[in-house]
Amino acid sequence: MATALLVVDMQSFFSSMTTKALPNVLKLVSHFHSQALPVFFTQHGHTKEELSPPYPNPLVRKWGPDGSIAIGSAEWKLQPEIEEVCKADELVPKNTYDAFINTQLEAKLKDAWVCRVVVCGTMTDCCCDTTARSAFNRGFETWLVDDACGTANEKQHKAGLRGFGFAFGEIMMTKDVLQKLP
Repeated sequence: MATALLVVDMQSFFSSMTTKALPNVLKLVSHFHSQALPVFFTQHGHTKEELSPPYPNPLVRKWGPDGSIAIGSAEWKLQPEIEEVCKADELVPKNTYDAFINTQLEAKLKDAWVCRVVVCGTMTDCCCDTTARSAFNRGFETWLVDDACGTANEKQHKAGLRGFGFAFGEIMMTKDVLQKLP
């Protein structure tokens, strides 16, 4: 059984939230690739239909079309450093916080015989936390990487980690993940 890395939404829209996390995300990706362990990158975005009234997507209703990421926009693109290390078959498009809803992520993990997922990226308290909880609820052992996640501010970051760590999985630092894996 394998361990997979889930790199959540490291897109231009979130660049300002991930300046501290980015180097650690890249360390994790490099390690997983060097060990031939599965890596998946999510990319959040909304279609023109989702960004048009009556806004069928609940996130667009919550944040409005101007606060949502349009597929194909500059904000939708992966951060350049992430784009360099992301292979086409590793990309999982999504349109909600949970990377398992409306995607092929679970099937890809099962096809790779994954039993544990390591989650990093942005936003700690939204997409990372929701995806990590969803992985746990689907039976995967789940680690959320503190110093490889970013969000709007430290208070939200800590709240996301605290809630996840209480009931769902392990909170780890990048160095701990690298030490525990082959």
